[in-house]
Amino acid sequence: MANGQWFPPDWPDRIRALADGTLTPVPPRRAATVMLLRDTEAGPAVHMLRRRASMAFAAGAYAYPGGGVDPRDDDRTIRWAGPTRAWWADRLGVDETTAQAIVCAAVRETYEEAGVLLAGPGPDSVVGDTTGEVWEADRAALVARELSFAEFLDRRGLTLRSDLLGAWTRWITPEFEPRRYDTWFFVAALPEGQRTRNASTEADRTVWIRPQDAAAGYDRGELVMMPPTIATLRQLIPYTSPAEALAAAPDRDLTPVLARARLENGEVVLSWPGHAEFTKHVPADVQEGPLA
Repeated sequence: MANGQWFPPDWPDRIRALADGTLTPVPPRRAATVMLLRDTEAGPAVHMLRRRASMAFAAGAYAYPGGGVDPRDDDRTIRWAGPTRAWWADRLGVDETTAQAIVCAAVRETYEEAGVLLAGPGPDSVVGDTTGEVWEADRAALVARELSFAEFLDRRGLTLRSDLLGAWTRWITPEFEPRRYDTWFFVAALPEGQRTRNASTEADRTVWIRPQDAAAGYDRGELVMMPPTIATLRQLIPYTSPAEALAAAPDRDLTPVLARARLENGEVVLSWPGHAEFTKHVPADVQEGPLA
């Protein structure tokens, strides 16, 4: 592996099946992930998780906090501050109910997996400390889906701060994957007084790392990542602060990035529009083997 690019071992067979019409794509599930940033003396750093080696999918790969939308994330009782649901619906290209669910999923998953909460007692405040046994009990209940996010916010008298998020990009899992996600990537700055911790059961390590250093580790083959992760890291490199990245977010193009597989000169060519570095070639007449 020349770099840290990770692909599932069954992709070649599934790509060929999609190309010859014997595989029917499953509908993608909506999801959200957050690139949490903080200032350092050397420039902005991003919070990343390393998936446990025991995981069946993308073992050892680095990623951001995130996950699927909970059906209860569109609960209308959620206290809301920042841009309206209508604004977010227009920005994300969905209806208002779905927009709330996606934004709530981003905030909820960041709390569940990193212990960072983008919410506060009022529309202009944010909680300063989310540690302690009571906070941890609520976080565990959220992870177990014993408690909805709306119930959690209501119990603590908190308001979701949608203004602390910036929608960055959108990737959809390729059509040949058995589990698919339609994922919105967001940027956010670590709130003052809060600190991250490894709260995810799927991660064995967390790091704060400069995007350029993470990308260099990937290029050397030292850090394993999936295409959306390394692509977004490269996009963050030009920004000199979390505030600068957040300010740039409203102008970002959210056209979905979806891999395409096509037959060409005896090969199945797998490509991601706008991301030539991920293009792969699979012999059309070979039943097994790695992506070239």
